[in-house]
Amino acid sequence: MTDRDYLNQALASMHSGQWFGFNSKNQTYSTLIVHDSSITKPTEAEVNAEIQGIKDAEQASIDKKASGKQKLKDLGLDDAEINALIG
Repeated sequence: MTDRDYLNQALASMHSGQWFGFNSKNQTYSTLIVHDSSITKPTEAEVNAEIQGIKDAEQASIDKKASGKQKLKDLGLDDAEINALIG
């Protein structure tokens, strides 16, 4: 994912609905605008923490998949058998 993708995903996970937008095509925190007056603009630190949480979850998923594959190899399965099971 790109930085812009992470930013959009993080913002979308913070509140429901179409509460945010950007005032330019350059979608960064500095161009973030809030459409819903009942929502306070999150701080840049809050947004960065949310982005880091998303990245950490993605990495954990990658690590678990690699660990699972290694455990299957340790049990004697070869790569073809593992791919047939989990792709």
